[in-house]
Amino acid sequence: MTNLKIDIGCGSSKRKGFIGIDIIPLNGVDIVHDLSKFPYPFESNTVGEIWMDNVLEHLEKPLRVIEEIYRICEDKAEITISVPYFRSSYATIDPTHLNFFGVNWFNYFDPTHIFCQKYQYSKAHFRVKKIEFDREWKGNMSFTHKKLVKFAEKHLSFYEIRLSHIFPLNSLTFHLEVVKNDNK
Repeated sequence: MTNLKIDIGCGSSKRKGFIGIDIIPLNGVDIVHDLSKFPYPFESNTVGEIWMDNVLEHLEKPLRVIEEIYRICEDKAEITISVPYFRSSYATIDPTHLNFFGVNWFNYFDPTHIFCQKYQYSKAHFRVKKIEFDREWKGNMSFTHKKLVKFAEKHLSFYEIRLSHIFPLNSLTFHLEVVKNDNK
């Protein structure tokens, strides 16, 4: 596994040890690049880790972005993507948000999931390792919020279908692993 780590859409808060890429040349941005322009300025199969925090909801072609991330990553690369949860008011108040995300969004890329097997929207494959709600709030949650997050993370589909419209959480963080040599 390579040591190449990329913070895609880092803005001015690039993660330590990562190469920052953003469209705006802010402090911390190492590579200025429009994420809606393909290909991204990285060789295929060279990236070992990607962090993408509240970026994917702003991009016009999320499927193409995910395929580009897949192209530049090596097998078993770690990907962390945070997005607003579709039930959250944060998802809908920002006029620059173009996409909305629920708990099953990345299952269309997970070769072990029926959605991926049935629909085959893309050749880009990722294993969904873990899904977190409200990651950025974890150090500052009320007792009730903590209990709701714990329940939602344990019962993803039940929470989304039966409870999320009553008790909406704010964000989703997907922890993924790139699958290029599918050994399941």
